[in-house]
Amino acid sequence: MDTHAKQDGRDKSGQKLLQLVTFTLGTEEYGVDIMRVQEIIRMQDITRVPQMPAFIEGVLNLRGNVIPVVDLRKRFALPTAEQTAQTRIVVVNVGDRTTGVVVDAVSEVLRLAEDQIEPPPAVVAGIGHEYLRGVGKVGGRLIILLDLDRILTVTELNQLEKNGGR
Repeated sequence: MDTHAKQDGRDKSGQKLLQLVTFTLGTEEYGVDIMRVQEIIRMQDITRVPQMPAFIEGVLNLRGNVIPVVDLRKRFALPTAEQTAQTRIVVVNVGDRTTGVVVDAVSEVLRLAEDQIEPPPAVVAGIGHEYLRGVGKVGGRLIILLDLDRILTVTELNQLEKNGGR
C-alpha cells in the first residue's frame, strides 16, 4: 500500500490514485473501487428466490432492506467451492441498487496509481472482458479490477426487482 498518498487521492508525482477493496475467488485476486463498497459482512442465511438466474443466490435482509446476493464464482463460471470461515458478502452499489456479492475472502484495502493499471485483456482467469475495468499491477501481483455496473445487466436487475429483490 502506498503510505505516501495525499488526502486528495493523488500520489507524490501527482498521479490519481484508485483506492480498492481486494478479495479472492479461488487463486485470483480482484478489486473494486472502495467508494462502491458499503460494508463487508460474514456469510449468513440467504433466502432463495424462484426463477432467478443460477448465479443469484437469493436475497438477504440487511437491517430491514432486502438486497439481492450474487455468487461471483457462479457469475464468472468458476468452479464452486465450499464456504469457509473466510467467506464474505461484500455489499456494493450496482447502479442505483444495493447488492451483495459472495467472495472467498476479503484481502485488504490498497491504492493503485493510474500507471499501475492496464486495460483489460480479452479474457482474464476465464472471465470475459465485459466485467473488467482493467488489471492492476502491485509488485509481483496482478489484481483484476471489476466493473460492478456490468456484473448484473439491466434485464437481470429488472428481473430481480420484479421478483422481490431490490
